[in-house]
Amino acid sequence: MKVLVVGGGGREHALCWKIAQSPRVKQLHCAPGNAGIAQIAECHGIAATDLDGIVGLAQSRRIDLVVVGPEDPLCLGLVDRLTERGIAAFGPTAAAAAIEGSKAFCKDLLRRHRVPTPGFRTFEDPKYALAYLETLEDYPVVVKASGLAAGKGVTICEHAEQARTVVQDLMKHRKLGEAGATVVLEEFVRGPEVSVLAITDGQAIMPLEPARDHKRLRDGDLGPNTGGMGAVCPVTLPPRMRQQVDQQILLPVVHAMNREGRPFKGVLYAGLMMTAKGPVVLEFNARFGDPETQAVLPRIEDDLLPYLEAAAKGTLEKLEGPRFDRRVSVSVVAASEGYPEKPETGRPIRGLDAASGADGVHIFHAGTKRSGENVVTSGGRVLAVTALGASVEEARTKAYAAMDKIEFVGKQVRRDIALKEV
Repeated sequence: MKVLVVGGGGREHALCWKIAQSPRVKQLHCAPGNAGIAQIAECHGIAATDLDGIVGLAQSRRIDLVVVGPEDPLCLGLVDRLTERGIAAFGPTAAAAAIEGSKAFCKDLLRRHRVPTPGFRTFEDPKYALAYLETLEDYPVVVKASGLAAGKGVTICEHAEQARTVVQDLMKHRKLGEAGATVVLEEFVRGPEVSVLAITDGQAIMPLEPARDHKRLRDGDLGPNTGGMGAVCPVTLPPRMRQQVDQQILLPVVHAMNREGRPFKGVLYAGLMMTAKGPVVLEFNARFGDPETQAVLPRIEDDLLPYLEAAAKGTLEKLEGPRFDRRVSVSVVAASEGYPEKPETGRPIRGLDAASGADGVHIFHAGTKRSGENVVTSGGRVLAVTALGASVEEARTKAYAAMDKIEFVGKQVRRDIALKEV
C-alpha cells in the first residue's frame, strides 16, 4: 500500500513510526512532516490545511490510504474532499468532526442523547454570558472556547472576577479569534481525568487502552494549559467503570452521530472525568490525541494499518482487538522557551542520538526541522521521549534519563509526568 499521513507533529511521527512497521506498506509519505518523520517517510512541504495541495499529492502519488492527524484539516473537510475523489481516508467528515470543532455542538449532542456530562450553558453574546456569571454562587466554573484552540481554550476559573476576565478575553477581545466567539460555561466536577481513544468505522468500536495526559505547563498542574506536556498508558480503571465508558459513552455517541446524519469514522477520543458517580464526558476530540498517541502506540504489538484501513472502509467488525505490550509507557514532552504563548524557534537540538540508544526508548519529533547539519526547534512542543518499563517508575526513570541527554536553549520539561501513578 501507499500511505499518506497528514500532519507534522509528535502524533504524526508516532503514526508514521507505527505504520512504517507494517509489511503491507510499499511507500510512506507525510505532509508536511518534520525532521524525525523525514527519516522514515518521504516528506512533502504541503501544509495540513492546504486541502487542494493534499488532495493533489494523494492523486499524483496514487495513495491508497490517507491518515489525517490534526483536527484542523478534518474540520475543514479534507476527508470529504478525498472521498469525493475515490481516495480512502482515515478520519471523520467535516460534519462528524464538529464533535471537536464545536464544543457547543458536542455538549448539546450529549444532552440530547443523555450521555453523562457536566451541566453547562452556551452563549454567543458576551453580555448574556457575563450576566449569567453574576447569578452563579458555586465556583470554580469552567470557561471553554467553543471552537478549535489547540488545547488552550479551557480555563478553570476560581472566582467570578477571573471568569469575567476570561469571557471578555474570548468574546470581546477575541484572544483566540473566532474560536472564542461562542463560549460554554460548564459545571466544575472533580476526579481523575482519563483519555480513552476508540477506533470506529461508524458502527463497531475498538477502544484502545486508556491513557492520561498532563495539560498544564508546569509541575503540580500549575501554569497555563498547553496541548499536553506528557502522558502515561495504561491507566487502571475498575472493570465496571471501563464497561460504563464503552456502553454509556462511546457506543451511544457513535449511534447518536449516525442518527443525526453525521456518521463518525476514525478515532473518537473521549476526554473523561472519573467522578464518584461514574465517568462523565468533558469533551470529545475527532482524532488521535497528542501526546496520548506517543504513549499508546508503542504498546500496540500488532500491525496498526489493518485497523486504520478497516475503519475507513467500514469493515472493523471483522477484526479482533490488538494485543498490547504488558509494559507501561510514559511519554515526556520538551517544549520551547515561551511556549505556549510565543515559543522561541530556530534553536539547535543536541543529544538526539545519545538519547535514542536505550532499549524501549523512542523519540518522537514535533516542532523540529533540518537547518543545514543541525536539527532545530520549529514550534512550541519540540519532541516527546517515550519509554516502556515494567512499572510506571521504571518507565519514568528511562524517559527522564533520555530526556536529560537532549539539550536546546530554553527547554521546558515537566518533571512530574505520571508521578501520581507511581
